[in-house]
Amino acid sequence: MITWMQRHRKYLVITIWISTIAFVGAGFVGWGQYSYGDKAGAVAKVGDISISQREWQQAYSRLYGQYNQVFQGNFDEKQAESFGLKQQAMRQVVEQALILNLANSYNLEVTSEELSKVIVSQDTFFDNGKFSKELYVKVLKQNNLNVADYESDLRNSILIQKVLSFFQSETLPLEEKIFATANSIADKIEYKILDASDISLDSSDEALKAFWETRQQNYMNRPSFTLQVVTQEKISTDADEASIQEHYKANRTDFTDAEGKILELDAAKELVIAALDDKATNKQALRSYIAFKKGKLDTTIAVETITIDEENNPYTAEIFAEIIALNSTSPFIKPRKVADKYVTIKLEQMNPATAKSFDDAKSAVLTDYTAQQGAQKLQELANSSLASFSGTQSDFITSSHNTPLAGLSEVETKLFVSKLFASAQKRGSVALSENKLVLFNITEQKLTDTTLGTEAAQIARLKASIFDASLIKMLETKFTIESFVGGI
Repeated sequence: MITWMQRHRKYLVITIWISTIAFVGAGFVGWGQYSYGDKAGAVAKVGDISISQREWQQAYSRLYGQYNQVFQGNFDEKQAESFGLKQQAMRQVVEQALILNLANSYNLEVTSEELSKVIVSQDTFFDNGKFSKELYVKVLKQNNLNVADYESDLRNSILIQKVLSFFQSETLPLEEKIFATANSIADKIEYKILDASDISLDSSDEALKAFWETRQQNYMNRPSFTLQVVTQEKISTDADEASIQEHYKANRTDFTDAEGKILELDAAKELVIAALDDKATNKQALRSYIAFKKGKLDTTIAVETITIDEENNPYTAEIFAEIIALNSTSPFIKPRKVADKYVTIKLEQMNPATAKSFDDAKSAVLTDYTAQQGAQKLQELANSSLASFSGTQSDFITSSHNTPLAGLSEVETKLFVSKLFASAQKRGSVALSENKLVLFNITEQKLTDTTLGTEAAQIARLKASIFDASLIKMLETKFTIESFVGGI
């Protein structure tokens, strides 16, 4: 999995996300923002279909979860940035929109019956072995989804699968034999690992400044937002028994235990009281919001002025996304819950990004300089060493080899082997990262056992991948793609 992801950093083919668009429970990962969409809130438009920021961010969240699983929980935002996850997520939602445009051009649709059949078959929403509508709504709410958005996404997912199903083809016996033969090729190699310790870099201020001067636009202070904020502190209603019973009766499905079972009133009482307090707090916050918007806010109510940016943001990713969408004609955000309080926000001023001085940018410049110049120097060393290097001899390895080679981790070995068997060269080099490279020389080859095994499934995946890429390429010429997000 990791080798496939590494080889396709720019984008993941369509098949990886079709099956995950309807997945519930993966969690939500936010990011900072760019310059952030058109007036309608879309981040892109493909043909007749607009792509919302919600769709883009959900695609990012799913990708982040997949990578995090591959990296066994050790994936972080820095790695996400190096893998271009935002770009991958944008590519995915664009590809989705391209296929939906194709479906629309042929008047294809998903019926309510088809949609319901999929929803009621998802065991995530089962209670005592049966679909539960109450659990359905609750699970979606827990995952920051509403029913309308979820069903819209699911409908699109089903429609995409329906379109692609028209183009499925059977695996031929000859294809299986060819694939089995290719898989049975084994190479014995001599290899040598080169890394940053094998090269030297001039990292003086003079060299760094020369590098920075041609790339100053890459080192900018983040845009910031000066806000006026009205905070409504939590209100304690001291609700009486009758109010508690009335609210519980009207909203009992909101009060459940860890297994999703509805709590009896006695067990839910504290939760009901908290809900009544929250309702009262929100109601007062709405009154203040209306007064604030009309310029009639009571002078006893404090208005705090703060300046925030993507890095220094006291609010959630969702609230920050709303902040960056504000403008002079629509400067207010209705009360949003933060902990047990509510905040009403008004945009006072948007402060554009500014270029950093060399001293402020120096740390980031050094990182980029080291990565770029290091990779260049490493490749130059590889080119000059390739014809005559001597290194470590391996046993015979095949394309499915996953036992770590000496000096390489399991992940690095998989990446190296995948690129080795994709190469037509007897001698060559494989870059594993900006600061690690492997020279190789194939010294011997043989065929191993060619017994047919899982080739049919592998061929089907390969053919689907090739077709998907060709289909997307064709659709890109048919439908106009507009991005409203800077840097993507």
